[in-house]
Amino acid sequence: MNKKWAFFIAGTSAVVSLIYLSGYGYIFKAIGINLRKGPITPSIDDDDKFPFNPIPTKNPNDFEKAENYNSARISGRLIEELKKSRTSSLLVIRDNKLVYEQYWKDHNFTSAQNSFSMAKGILSMLVGCAIDDGRLTSEDQLVSTVIPKYRDSKFGKHLTFRHLMTMQSGLDWKEEYHHPFAPNSKQYFIGDLAEQALDIDLKEMPGEKYEYQSVSAQLLGLALKKAVGCDLADYLSRKIWQPLGMEFPAKWSTDDKGVEKAFCCIHATPRDFARIGQLILQNGNWEGRQIISRTYCQRMLFPTIENDAFCYSIWADDEYDVKHRFFYGFLGQFIIMIPEKNMVIVKTGLYNRLKVDKKLRPLQVRSLISEIAHII
Repeated sequence: MNKKWAFFIAGTSAVVSLIYLSGYGYIFKAIGINLRKGPITPSIDDDDKFPFNPIPTKNPNDFEKAENYNSARISGRLIEELKKSRTSSLLVIRDNKLVYEQYWKDHNFTSAQNSFSMAKGILSMLVGCAIDDGRLTSEDQLVSTVIPKYRDSKFGKHLTFRHLMTMQSGLDWKEEYHHPFAPNSKQYFIGDLAEQALDIDLKEMPGEKYEYQSVSAQLLGLALKKAVGCDLADYLSRKIWQPLGMEFPAKWSTDDKGVEKAFCCIHATPRDFARIGQLILQNGNWEGRQIISRTYCQRMLFPTIENDAFCYSIWADDEYDVKHRFFYGFLGQFIIMIPEKNMVIVKTGLYNRLKVDKKLRPLQVRSLISEIAHII
């Protein structure tokens, strides 16, 4: 028995050592975090698992409720679909008033939930703020002006902020979510995001090919932080959270060094996510004040030539009967903007098997619009 235990301990030690030497030591961190604090996979309720930078609000305001608030009867078919896809919240804003909201799984209007990749679209909004502030000349400014390492790179010297927002960076990164050794898994738990992002080389000329890569958003976050001279959470608070009078403060998860996970992980309430959509629906104007320039908001929502379903990290669908734009996050997080209806739909949840179309847009977005836009 003693020999067996000795072999087991030796073998286990060897495996652990090999994992660390191979650069996958973050896996043990992930296991430790999740064993202490809930689900063993990423969750919309991850706000207490990681360090974070606060996003304070100022003079918070409640969303005005419409006279017909919560009077709409959502079809049984849609309710079943929402339950099947483990939905946590569904909100509808019409004419800048709260028309409908429902919560599941012990969530309510105060529950902060993980944005996942919806943060990428919010990051693009902050680029517009930085341009308005004169911190950036335009979205075509070279990344090398703030991160000098790219000046002498064959492809990197051509890399712009626009390339990072439109997923045309040419970085050597394969987006993969389905196993713990994938780059995205490492990105979610790693202690030094800058080290990982800046270690990724460019494999081709930026601007020539669309390839969705979360590392592009992380690099964008690092470059934007350099340009504005403060933490992204602080900038988001000053430029959007406070001017919009968000109902609740939010959190932006960080690595061990206090660098925001720019590719994901803004924890906010569905009502406050809805305000983000309403701001974009109003072309950057809020109560008579231009928070983000109108022209930038329009450019931000214009699809690229390389992928007509993708804008500045915001998704597009002009092929459907009701044209719309939407923020899209892992596990089924949506902020859907429907200009012709003056409507915003927010849905959050925890389901990683949503069906998608040939352009990788989740079909549930159209389903929500089809059901909701005609009854509210």
